[in-house]
Amino acid sequence: MYDKNNIFAKIIEKKVPSEIVYEDDKLIAIKDIAPEAPVHILVIPKGEYVDFSDFIQKANFQEKTHYYDKVSEIAEKECGEHFRIVTNNGAWAGQTIFHFHTHILGGKSLAKNLA
Repeated sequence: MYDKNNIFAKIIEKKVPSEIVYEDDKLIAIKDIAPEAPVHILVIPKGEYVDFSDFIQKANFQEKTHYYDKVSEIAEKECGEHFRIVTNNGAWAGQTIFHFHTHILGGKSLAKNLA
């Protein structure tokens, strides 16, 4: 069940301030307040979707296409050609805010054990 009082719903409604990277009528992209990389952006659809599975089941084709086109554009603009995209689906996967969103991470090497 979607909680209309989650922090991302409040950010979308401009009830909570955030550093906006991109916004249109379908989504908002903000800087993460606890970044795990030099670039850490959250892309959040404005529709009421709990997680990735909910988004895939309920969003129409145009909304899905728009969302992932914008994730790609924002990642390339903010990180260049090297970035990581992460979506956690459910508490066991590490999801802590139950409004579907995608993390874009970059700005440094994210590979481990590089010589």
